[in-house]
Amino acid sequence: MNKTPLAERLRPQALTDVIGQRHLIGPGKPLSRMADNKHLHSMIFWGPPGTGKTTLAHILATACDIPFVSLSAIFSGVADLRKVFEEAKRTFEKGSSTLLFVDEIHRFNRAQQDSFLPYVEKGIITLVGATTENPSFELNGALLSRCQVFILNRLSAEDLEEIFGRAETYLGKKLPLTPEAKTLLIEMADGDARAFLNLVEVIAEETLSNPLEASELADFVTKRAPLYDKAQEGHYNLISALHKSLRGSDPDAALYWFARMLEGGEDPLYIGRRMIRFASEDVGLADPQALVQTLAGVDAYERLGSPEGELALAQALVYLATAPKSNALYVAYPQALKEARASGSLMPPKHILNAPTKLMKKEGYGTGYIYDHDTPEGFSGQNYFPEEMSRKVFYKPAERGFERDIKKRLLYWQKLREKQK
Repeated sequence: MNKTPLAERLRPQALTDVIGQRHLIGPGKPLSRMADNKHLHSMIFWGPPGTGKTTLAHILATACDIPFVSLSAIFSGVADLRKVFEEAKRTFEKGSSTLLFVDEIHRFNRAQQDSFLPYVEKGIITLVGATTENPSFELNGALLSRCQVFILNRLSAEDLEEIFGRAETYLGKKLPLTPEAKTLLIEMADGDARAFLNLVEVIAEETLSNPLEASELADFVTKRAPLYDKAQEGHYNLISALHKSLRGSDPDAALYWFARMLEGGEDPLYIGRRMIRFASEDVGLADPQALVQTLAGVDAYERLGSPEGELALAQALVYLATAPKSNALYVAYPQALKEARASGSLMPPKHILNAPTKLMKKEGYGTGYIYDHDTPEGFSGQNYFPEEMSRKVFYKPAERGFERDIKKRLLYWQKLREKQK
């Protein structure tokens, strides 16, 4: 019995065998052009696990007939790099570059990444780095400028269906799965070809009298964990998707991203804190209850914990998504802050200052102040800005929700001010 994993046995040996990544492989596509011309450039493969990064590096080295060396940034250090560079220099003196494949290249620190530069510039090595993280954030600018970045996409259901057929052909038998179970198996792989073939291999080793039903599949294989790293880009991508779904007033999409983050192991209170921020930033006074509802949801979660308290967060989430939206407060506050910093230490006008001492009264503190409740409209229209500053307008409410009423009041008070001039 062959102990080599099925995923390794079915690893493509040529670009024409690769399933998926049609934007990179095929007539006129960048990787195929490099292979056809037998001329490689240093590059970074950026994509989720199981999308073919290692496979493509192997194939390109073979197609261009250059030595292939592989390192993992997790298990390699400076001494390993030094050995590779020295061997690559000897190979270069014989007339050939070396394709150096570095898996998880983002794990190398800045100094280690910089060490590649002279060898890449001289063509001693052709670097192919693989990363699951956004290279814009994780790789040095100097190294990135010397490499082309190619994005590899998670495999589609159709791609995995094709891999399934290839596996059955290789194994010489049909796998014991109902159509529904097969569909579920594809979903469980979450676009990862290697994970999918591992699942297929488990099923292939079973001796079953009847095909597995979808409901029985969980007894044989384990679902691949969703791709989500709370400290890396996946975290920021999903919270961005959640925030923009709320801003776009789509409760269904918001609930989906909320569930995705919880499934990935995100702290529900982190999501709750972002929702509190959203209540002021994107709803504001268009619905003053938004902040109240969100605080209540977070408080309920803190009292109940998971999983019971998650429903309270979901309730607040839907409230935020369906509330009228306004960023008037979000815009007004930074403008007021900018003006406060620019105006320095200007004093308030004397008529709105208290005068607890005789000296302050003598200086005019409190003189001319009108008590608003004593006016017919309950509004004096007096100036409350420093006397050296013209009146400013920071807060401009939207014509939505409760802010529509606020806007009417502000316009009414503005008319009263103008009458008093």
